[in-house]
Amino acid sequence: MPIDFRRTTLDNGLEIIAEVDAGAPTAAAGFFVKTGARDETPALMGVSHYLEHMMFKGSAELTAEQINRGFDDLGARNNAYTSHEVTCFYAQVLPERLSAATELIARMMRPALRQDDFDTEKGVILEEIAMYKDEPFWVLYESAQAAYYADHPLAHRVLGTVETITDLRRDDMAAYFDDRYSADNTVLALAGRVDFDAIAQEVAESCGSWQRTGADRTGPNGAPSGKSLDLTEDVSRGYYLKLAPAPAAQDPDRYAASLLAQLLGARDNSRLHWSLIEPGLAEDAQASFDPHDGDGMFMVYASGDPERLDEIGSIIDRELAALADGAKAEDLERLRSKALTGATLGGERPGDRMQRLGRLWTAEGDYRPLDEDLERLAAVTLDDIRRVANDYFGRPSTTGTLRPNGTAAN
Repeated sequence: MPIDFRRTTLDNGLEIIAEVDAGAPTAAAGFFVKTGARDETPALMGVSHYLEHMMFKGSAELTAEQINRGFDDLGARNNAYTSHEVTCFYAQVLPERLSAATELIARMMRPALRQDDFDTEKGVILEEIAMYKDEPFWVLYESAQAAYYADHPLAHRVLGTVETITDLRRDDMAAYFDDRYSADNTVLALAGRVDFDAIAQEVAESCGSWQRTGADRTGPNGAPSGKSLDLTEDVSRGYYLKLAPAPAAQDPDRYAASLLAQLLGARDNSRLHWSLIEPGLAEDAQASFDPHDGDGMFMVYASGDPERLDEIGSIIDRELAALADGAKAEDLERLRSKALTGATLGGERPGDRMQRLGRLWTAEGDYRPLDEDLERLAAVTLDDIRRVANDYFGRPSTTGTLRPNGTAAN
């Protein structure tokens, strides 16, 4: 059956959008708040993620147990996440339970922010930060991203730091919530078998009192610093990371960029796989494309014997230099086929459609059917791949290495 796009805006500015599929076996709902690590001040770094946790601690009307049990009773697959760009609260359910699930998320998103809950959850956040400090990739990635973006808020760590979380006060969080979690900074995305008019009416009743604040994302886009870094830690392997500029989420070149990243560093049958993993020089080697609002970033990563880390880095640089001229038509067709298959399979799941719809609207404020994305992906040419490779990999980038204590770069 055809997908029907629906949209309405409440008087307070909250937007409700949906891809309605009358034949879908399930339905999904997600509230997307356009706020994340890049919208925080340096002193409040981590507050968005911390606040995501606080949503599950209860509202003035619901306890944490009632929220958790409510989702269980609905048979929901629910969760939340925070990124640099957005904070999302979502659930996937049977169609007849979508209304109740949406209502529960809406009620949850007006938390009590009780001081006792705040103090308890602070320990949970600090434990999470400590856990990531035991992951060598994250140690290197967060340090390299901070060096890459320098003073721009895209350098912020989503979890924050031990210092910012320790110093954060409940009232600081409440003020951030009041400003950023406003009706006009929130989108409700729905997908699957949805009774749009009924849901819209119910959301108008449950969310109509949410305030409009005019929250916006201000400031310049990120500009790579070109700084590099060499770290040593109590690790046994060597880790290499390169961060380079890439097209923004709104840039038409993002389709070519996504294929370019796969050509360079897909987990199998990529340039890095054949030059590093297959010969046994690296245990892991991959590349990815991360489009941001107004900015984008390529990441190239590898790990292996620390004694060969400089050799690994040299091979990566060689592959980057040869990437444009080395791209072949058969490579493009293979990657394009895999990408189209993955996107099409995702389009069959209401939960995936809801996520795509919410993130797209949050970033661009506009709707684009999945078929149109597939057409644009199919239209990428070898010249597009080469042009993007020559353009972006020729700009300033940041290289980071992480080696065992007592070792140094050659």
